[in-house]
Amino acid sequence: MGLFDIFRDAADRFQPASILEILAIALIIYAILLLLKGSVAMALFRGVVIVAIGVVILAQVLELRVLQFILRNSLPALIVAIPVIFQPEIRRFLERLGRGGIWPRIGRFLHLETIDTVAETALALAQRRHGAIIVLECGTGLEDYADTGIRLEAQVSRPLLEAIFYPSGPLHDGAIIIRGDKVVAAGCTLPLSQRSQGRGLRHRAALGLSEVTDAVCIVVSEETGEVSVATNGRMMTIADDMQLRAILRSLMARSTTRAQAPA
Repeated sequence: MGLFDIFRDAADRFQPASILEILAIALIIYAILLLLKGSVAMALFRGVVIVAIGVVILAQVLELRVLQFILRNSLPALIVAIPVIFQPEIRRFLERLGRGGIWPRIGRFLHLETIDTVAETALALAQRRHGAIIVLECGTGLEDYADTGIRLEAQVSRPLLEAIFYPSGPLHDGAIIIRGDKVVAAGCTLPLSQRSQGRGLRHRAALGLSEVTDAVCIVVSEETGEVSVATNGRMMTIADDMQLRAILRSLMARSTTRAQAPA
């Protein structure tokens, strides 16, 4: 059968209902991607897809009959396993669906004004010995961590950041997460690094997040008044305003370049 015959046979079988089926499948795939968007589970999902495709190709090419039998009969196990593995993402998606906020917003990277505001505020907090953790979201979504705090979706400003980290404030012990020019959430809980390096909980939390994501974390020490930046599992102490602004601009510019690079 030639290529023309294949297309003609497909055209003969095509019915109006086929359009609805194609749209339904496309919507299901879109919903899955939307469900995982902005979470660390996206990397897990990619890994599962890569392994599944590799196993299917291996079973077909080498004609591994036992493996083919397992694949054909694994659907019930997948139906049970998927909700267990992706339970937090499914729950968040259903909550967003109930609030009517399932449509994704266009991602924006930090403007220079936002970086300058963050740097200026961090140094002001350091002078007053007000402890703080400011997280700048890069390529990896931080929705899982934002859900542990209080949602704000407020414009980044120095008065807002200083009010959040005021020592007697209800949110000063947690981290804030900034996406674009918005404070997404405050009072967030971050994973603690096992490498203490003789530092306190704020530094361990910032270092822990930088170990599992590409976020940039600015930490203000309540005890010493030092400003530190954690990224890629490393932490550096900042000497002055110029160095802090330069480091933040360099890190965020690098993140923007990676995100905009073709896949």
